[in-house]
Amino acid sequence: MKFTEVLKSRYPGVVLRGMAMGAADVVPGVSGGTIAFITGIYQELLESLSRIGPHCVTLLRKEGLLSAWHYINGNFLLSLFLGVLISVFSLAHLISGLLQDFPIIVWSFFFGLVLASVVPIVRSIPQRSPFLLIFMVLGVALAITVSELRPADMPATPLTLFLSGVLAICAMALPGISGAFLLLLIGIYPKVLSAVHNLQVTNLLCFAAGAAIGLMLFSRLLSWLMRKYMGGTLAFLAGVLVGSLKIIWPWKLPISGEIDTVSKLAPLLSNTSPLSFAEKTGDSAHLGGAIAAAVAAILLVLAVDLFGGARREKSCATPQ
Repeated sequence: MKFTEVLKSRYPGVVLRGMAMGAADVVPGVSGGTIAFITGIYQELLESLSRIGPHCVTLLRKEGLLSAWHYINGNFLLSLFLGVLISVFSLAHLISGLLQDFPIIVWSFFFGLVLASVVPIVRSIPQRSPFLLIFMVLGVALAITVSELRPADMPATPLTLFLSGVLAICAMALPGISGAFLLLLIGIYPKVLSAVHNLQVTNLLCFAAGAAIGLMLFSRLLSWLMRKYMGGTLAFLAGVLVGSLKIIWPWKLPISGEIDTVSKLAPLLSNTSPLSFAEKTGDSAHLGGAIAAAVAAILLVLAVDLFGGARREKSCATPQ
């Protein structure tokens, strides 16, 4: 494919979606899966990942690389993960800096982003019924339970890094559950960052191997659930998003003995009201800026949903 044809194709847009997913995954508490859903590529992503496996290897041996590449939707996956990598390596430092300097504004933006993301998920439920409320409540309960957990301190061994990779990538595939946040909870997040910064190849390979295997297995499960039980699965995911709002509430106070500043580890702090935050910390609650950031995020999601709705409806129209 010529360069001009690439520019006219859908793949530059997929790269941009990947960059948005990568930016979200950098933040402990926000999931790239949320971005994938509201931009209309979630189902395609699951289906493409679920095709990576033994059958793909057989196809590679019998019909060659091109057939296997088309089978797994390789151009789409390459474009998406290229965007994720660009975002992680170019925006990680910027987002970390913004979280340190303007935590309330940043968390307000992501709060609005996740809140508005419930809309396209609920709209995609093919047949609504009161029974689906049970799945939504279960999703809310799961997210709130996760939010109540407190950090552990797990050693960075090859096994723990492998299992951490599995856990993180499974969470990233779910809208509303942040892989980075779960890594924070089990105490491995700083060690993974250290491995990246110090280029500890063995540790990175162990983590990447777990992520690759977890992604292949979990994407198959999610893809199957979306095909067979789409209504219940989407209701559950919507519930997870609603429950995850507790994790990313912008105004937080330190928990005694755990964290003593409002920082990028904000999901691990205790929620409070803007008024209480101002009284107890002596700092501004930045209420006006927080509301503006949340509204901007909501409008952004609704605009993306407007343009991505047709693609999502097409991809979600799989018979149950």
